[in-house]
Amino acid sequence: MKPYAPNWTHVTEFVMVGFAGVHEARPLFFTLFLTMYLFTLVENLAIIVVVALDHRLRRPMYFFLTHLSCLEIWYTSVTVPKMLAGFIGVGGGKNISYAGCLSQLFIFTFLGATECFLLAAMAYDRYVAICMPLRYAALVSWGACVRLATACWLVGLLTPVLPIYLMSQLTFCGPNVIDHFFCDASPLLALSCSDVTLKETTDFLVSLAVLLASSTVISVSYGNIVWTLLHIHSAAERRKAFSTCAAHLTVVSLFYGTLFFMYVRTKVASSVNFNKVVSVFYSIVTPMLNPLIYSLRNREVKGALGRALSLRSWKGQQRGR
Repeated sequence: MKPYAPNWTHVTEFVMVGFAGVHEARPLFFTLFLTMYLFTLVENLAIIVVVALDHRLRRPMYFFLTHLSCLEIWYTSVTVPKMLAGFIGVGGGKNISYAGCLSQLFIFTFLGATECFLLAAMAYDRYVAICMPLRYAALVSWGACVRLATACWLVGLLTPVLPIYLMSQLTFCGPNVIDHFFCDASPLLALSCSDVTLKETTDFLVSLAVLLASSTVISVSYGNIVWTLLHIHSAAERRKAFSTCAAHLTVVSLFYGTLFFMYVRTKVASSVNFNKVVSVFYSIVTPMLNPLIYSLRNREVKGALGRALSLRSWKGQQRGR
C-alpha cells in the first residue's frame, strides 16, 4: 500500500508488463504460448465432440468431463489471447481498462473455483461407482448429475462476488503497471494506495474455503476408494477399479498443488517471477495437459477417439472413390 494523497489522479487503465525480461525471445514465447493455446482448444473440443457422438461415453463420469473441457477452454481464453496481444503489441495489447481488469479477474476466479468444485463432483462420482456400485444408478442419476453440475457453476459464480466488490472499493492512484501477464489479485493489491488488509484477509479466507471444501470432498472420496480397494482380493479387479480414477487423481494433483501454493497466502509480495511461472503452469499448461491425461489414462476415451478417427478416415476414402 502507498500513502494516499487527495490530489492524485485515479487510475482508469492498467499496463500489464507480462514477461518483460524476454525481449529477444519474444517471438519464441509468442509461438510457444500460441501453440499451447491452440493445442488446448483442439484437445478439449475433441473430448467434447467425442463424448457427444459416442453413445458408449454417455455416462455421468464423461458428463462431468465435458463440463471440465468447456471450462478449460474458457479458462485459458480469459488470459492467453490478451497475453499474446501483449507479446506482439497489437491494438494496445498490454493495456487494459480498470473495468476490463476487474472483469478478467472476476471471470478467472469464477472459472478457477468452478473447476475445484467440478473436480470434487468427479471424485464423488468415482467414490459411488467403486464403493457403492449397486446404488450408483440411483445416487448418480442424470438428474443428480445436472443438479450437481449446476451447483458447481453457481457456487463458482458466487465465489468472486465479495472479493471483486472489495477490490472495486480500493483506490488506485498510480503507478498503473501490473507486473503480471493478467489481472491477478496479488499484483493489483501491490498497486493500491488504500489499506488492503481487509481485502487480503477476505481473499485468503475465500480461497481457503473453496480449496478446503473441494479438497475435503476429494480426500474423503479417495480415502473410501482406497479402503474399498484394499478389501478387494483380486489384484486384477483392484487395477481395473483404480484405472478409472488414475486420470482424475493426476489432474487433481496438478491443479490443487499449484493453487494451494499460489493463493493460500497472506503476503502480497513474494517472488514475482516465480509466481508468473506458477501462474503459467495452472492457467496454461494444466488445461493443455488435462485432456492428454484423460485420453492417455482412460481406455474408453482412447477407444472413442480411435473410432472417431477411423470413421473420419473411412468417410474420406469413400469420398475419394
